[in-house]
Amino acid sequence: MTKKMMLIDGNSIAYRAFFALPLLNNDKGIHTNAIYGFTTMLTKMIEEEKPSHILVAFDAGKTTFRHKTFSEYKGGRQKTPSELSEQFPFIRDLLNAYSIKHYELDQYEADDIIGTVSLQAEKKGYKVVVVSGDKDLTQLSSDQTRVDITRKGITDMESYTPEHIQEKYGLTPEQIIDMKGLMGDSSDNIPGVPGVGEKTAIKLLKQFGTLEDLLESTEEVKGAKLKEKLIEFKDQAKMSKNLATITRVAPVEINFEELERVEPDQEKLRTIFKELSFNSLLEKLSGSEEEEEIKLKDLKWERADAITKSMLSDQAELYIELYDVNYHTAQILGIGLHHSDGTYFIPADVAQQSSLFKAWIEDETKLKSVYDAKQSIIAFSRLGMDLKGIDFDLLIASYVIDASQAADDFASIAKRHGADAVQSDESLYGKGAKKSVPEDEVLGEHIARKAAAIGKIKDRCVNELEKNEQYDLFEDLELPLAEVLAEMERKGVLVDVNRLKEMGEELKSKLAHIEADIHRLAGETFNINSPKQLGVILFEKLGLPAVKKTKTGYSTSADVLEKLQPEHEIIDHILLYRQLGKLQSTYIEGLLKVVNKETDKIHTRYNQVLTQTGRLSSIDPNLQNIPIRLEEGRKIRQAFIPSKDDWVMFAADYSQIELRVLAHISQDDGLIEAFRNDMDIHTKTAMDVFNVAREDVTSGMRRHAKAVNFGIVYGISDYGLSQSLDIPRKEAAEFIKRYLESYPKVKEYMDDIIQEAKQNGYVSTLLQRRRYIPEITSRNFNLRGFAERTAMNTPIQGTAADIIKKAMLDMALRLKKEGLKANMLLQVHDELIFECPKDELEILQKIVPEVMESAVELVVPLKVDFSYGNTWYDAK
Repeated sequence: MTKKMMLIDGNSIAYRAFFALPLLNNDKGIHTNAIYGFTTMLTKMIEEEKPSHILVAFDAGKTTFRHKTFSEYKGGRQKTPSELSEQFPFIRDLLNAYSIKHYELDQYEADDIIGTVSLQAEKKGYKVVVVSGDKDLTQLSSDQTRVDITRKGITDMESYTPEHIQEKYGLTPEQIIDMKGLMGDSSDNIPGVPGVGEKTAIKLLKQFGTLEDLLESTEEVKGAKLKEKLIEFKDQAKMSKNLATITRVAPVEINFEELERVEPDQEKLRTIFKELSFNSLLEKLSGSEEEEEIKLKDLKWERADAITKSMLSDQAELYIELYDVNYHTAQILGIGLHHSDGTYFIPADVAQQSSLFKAWIEDETKLKSVYDAKQSIIAFSRLGMDLKGIDFDLLIASYVIDASQAADDFASIAKRHGADAVQSDESLYGKGAKKSVPEDEVLGEHIARKAAAIGKIKDRCVNELEKNEQYDLFEDLELPLAEVLAEMERKGVLVDVNRLKEMGEELKSKLAHIEADIHRLAGETFNINSPKQLGVILFEKLGLPAVKKTKTGYSTSADVLEKLQPEHEIIDHILLYRQLGKLQSTYIEGLLKVVNKETDKIHTRYNQVLTQTGRLSSIDPNLQNIPIRLEEGRKIRQAFIPSKDDWVMFAADYSQIELRVLAHISQDDGLIEAFRNDMDIHTKTAMDVFNVAREDVTSGMRRHAKAVNFGIVYGISDYGLSQSLDIPRKEAAEFIKRYLESYPKVKEYMDDIIQEAKQNGYVSTLLQRRRYIPEITSRNFNLRGFAERTAMNTPIQGTAADIIKKAMLDMALRLKKEGLKANMLLQVHDELIFECPKDELEILQKIVPEVMESAVELVVPLKVDFSYGNTWYDAK
């Protein structure tokens, strides 16, 4: 059986992936587009080629043996964007998880490693496949070696065999080097012969064979000017060929046995995919997670078929078990109850029928420690009970202690804090089609054990919160906020279902008109949603330039279409058709699916323990993600209405809260002055950075200033800003430099917070929310760079999150104190949405800004804008 060696140019493929895919981030802010693209390419190539041996080669550094010949080799290249650099360590980690050898060699490039190993493999009788984005490697093509070069993207490959090279250029693989010697290579800063391009080089080589033969026979060259150039730049041509030649005798020390392909480490891959939020790749992993064998300690528990006074206590641990993640609708399987005198499993129907238990649940003086207060409050409300007296929440406590530890399930959280005698829900119930409820004895022990575990963990968590000076954050903000969120979720927001359906019909009508326009401009009818058919229309019939090709045809992705907008009016229609199509399917139809059929209300679920910055998120539906850039998207908010006649929707949002937090934390005089004088901060920044008077600030200057103002908060780089504003990186870097010169204490804050993170291992918000950043002291420059940006932006984003949470808590108390009928319905980013009777509007206009603006005291005023109307849309 023929052995097959696959050799991958790691740097080249990572670069291709980075620039081919839009910037992607996981929930920790790590850029992942290059990692994702690299992984996609790798798995696809392995699946298609089924190599017996595999190696990924990387460049070892900027300096190579070629620099001794020509110091300016690769001199024109821009610095690698930090957003890409930070991804290389993860790519190497992934290769380790795939059990794939990766290798680099000081003073040599990845090309040289591949050239050397491919020759060794050929001598050993291997078939070789080289994968790269760099056409230089086509010189390695032979009867045994095929070189696959990526085209525009990462999975669309062009295969170079000697036959293909002959067909494409009329040359042999060896002559590729001669061609490079003549025409040079701007990407590697190889000079070649000035004025000689690819066509001329090919023509000359077809006539003379090699560069050396050509240079010895220049008198036979036609064209005086060309002849003169070849004579004048003879030595430069030879040097260029030398630079372009891949060495095949590099001192590579690799045993081929190390390259033999073995099965990936599924657990390592699963861990990395989870960390990077590669959910689609996670689903493709084979096998299930091996459950850790849990040693169950002896636990005495009782099944309670009736509830007695002796079972209830002044202080207890309480756990309610649900069979699904959606606690608004999930089946309630039972209740665990634990205190110093006993541990009990209470079936749901027994609890529901007991007036004694209901009275205990609703007694504020009877203290209960729970897991997930919000879920517990809503679940007990479904049993007709108003849960009161919650004094501890394991889920929230664990999140406040360390938000970087994902809150996967009860068992993992319990184990993290020292209680390892709890089985995971998945191992108990199974998953997918095999999921089922076990017999009562097994179920009862599982639920009782969870209640007992809360008791074991509580003191340890409280001690850690107190040690970290975070108990106030836990007790005074997060725990009571869970009750506020539960009330908001339980109330829900009324949806005008008919209006939603009308919008759906309106969108269908618009889509039909746009479809007709597209067909008219195309000159024929076709399936617009078919990339293949659309590609034929755009690039063959209409003759538009093909930006990117795939194996199945032309790419018609959004980024491709945006580049083609100036070329033909059909493109604008297609882009709008897609946007409206997504509104129709994802948002109109998506919202209709989650409306409660009996009440016409939507009950979103707020995730209080997800983000590392403390921000709330929402699911089923995600109300924070309704697109509002298009008017049709904004109009979706028309369907959100007050729950009673003669009521209105009232919306209030913080103005530029993160920049105000930055002014407070940095104590920068310029920012403080701007906010205290109620100046437009973007105009002020443009004045300072461009050194112009207020009246001379153009809309373009303000747009640039706005981008850098908000970008600074997120630790933006010159590359990120250049992408955002569509300007050169050099210009973006200069803009950031001038910004930091204009606001020197912002720069000082950035430097100080990085030092603080290095010293402590974490950064904190004003309310002591911590984010641990272990990578801040990494020896790896790229990981450290990412950690430094995280250190800079977390105190700002996190404090802004704390402020709106505090405002929600204060608003709930104030509405109650004023005895108002108004309800707080939704939280979306920096905005709170209420419903209220019209006769309460006047007082709401007074107290909402008052409460929100005084939630936390900063050196600059917090500013709240508000509006109201018959729908959420009208209240904007």
